[in-house]
Amino acid sequence: MGEERKSQIKKIQATSHMRKIMSDYFYSMDKASKEGAPKVAWCTSVGPAELLLSLGFVVHFPENHGAVLGSTRTAMDFIPVANAIGYSPDICSYLTSDVGSFIKNDTPLTKAYPGIDGVPKPDVLVFNTNQCRDVQDWFMWYARELNVPVLGITSYRNLGDIRKEHLEGIVHQLKGLIPPLEKISGNSFDIDRFRHVMDLSKQCTTLWKKVLETNKALPAPLSFFDATIHMGPAVVLRGTEAAIDYYRVLLAELEERAAAKDGAVEGEKFRLYWEGMPIWGKLRSLAEFFIELKTAVIASTYCNSWIFDDFDPDDPFLSMARAYTQIFIVRDENYKESYIQDLVDQYGLHGLLFHDAKTCPNNSNNRYGMPERLENKLGIPTLTINGDLNDLRCFSEEQAKTNIEAFVEQLEANRV
Repeated sequence: MGEERKSQIKKIQATSHMRKIMSDYFYSMDKASKEGAPKVAWCTSVGPAELLLSLGFVVHFPENHGAVLGSTRTAMDFIPVANAIGYSPDICSYLTSDVGSFIKNDTPLTKAYPGIDGVPKPDVLVFNTNQCRDVQDWFMWYARELNVPVLGITSYRNLGDIRKEHLEGIVHQLKGLIPPLEKISGNSFDIDRFRHVMDLSKQCTTLWKKVLETNKALPAPLSFFDATIHMGPAVVLRGTEAAIDYYRVLLAELEERAAAKDGAVEGEKFRLYWEGMPIWGKLRSLAEFFIELKTAVIASTYCNSWIFDDFDPDDPFLSMARAYTQIFIVRDENYKESYIQDLVDQYGLHGLLFHDAKTCPNNSNNRYGMPERLENKLGIPTLTINGDLNDLRCFSEEQAKTNIEAFVEQLEANRV
């Protein structure tokens, strides 16, 4: 493209704060697992974590561990192990890498956090199928392997309007979890404690939304690739003061950067949307490549998945049901297209990049013509790259970068 390329990723000062609270989180789970108290619950990423916290559990999120395996590129050591016991290479590579890690008794957590021997042993497994069907099978495998009780919520899929009966069905399932969880935790359910945890989660999610919305500024202060890392506390620490404190610090820093016009991409020329899962093992490589192209990837459905505007401590069961049933992944095509269109308008985006993740069809929205429909509707170009969240055998970096570079050249031509 004829211009001198710069690929240095700008440091976010709040990162050291995040590392500290994430370290505290992992050590607290390890301590509980070793001492037998408090009890440990495993939960899917958009599962009833607030209910579990209110009953005194410490909560581990296997999907977060899957992302750790992907970002450290150790997933490639473990996926074949799960394939060898019968799990298809076509199913969720979070699942296969996590199961393979368990079978090999090996996790990058032991290197990152000295003294931790592995993931915490669960006292109960709690899933919500709003993310996908695979989480149910994932947790069922552990239930059989560890002889641990498993509880679950079966969510609705392909929803347009969310109706009263949908919410009532989820509320009924949520309340049905309480008696067995009381027995396992040894604690009685306290509605006021539940309301308090919901209030903390509401504050967390509100701050996280404000963090992402700083990218409405020109230039945008936060890249999608940074956001996938800094969403960690919203995933595993929502419902705690630690997450709220962290996002206040991060928000203040990003607001300062926005005011100073200090963008994540120096000389930002184009602004893109990332639809689908991250390619965890290539975050840095892709971030640097987009910086070279002076192109900022600044909005996504993935990072927005932990914005729960509907949380309401005054009506915790119904609001949790609504929040966890309104997430993007369970909605119909019309809703998804409208949602993306709104973000294009809000963030002044020049193009849409779809990631077709081989093992994650539920989070790959390019397969039934959506990119073409949006391109015709919005008048901006789209690009689909093939890859996966964890299985790097599905991703050709050279081909992806060639396609991305050609896409940015198309944006340049459209501007002239």
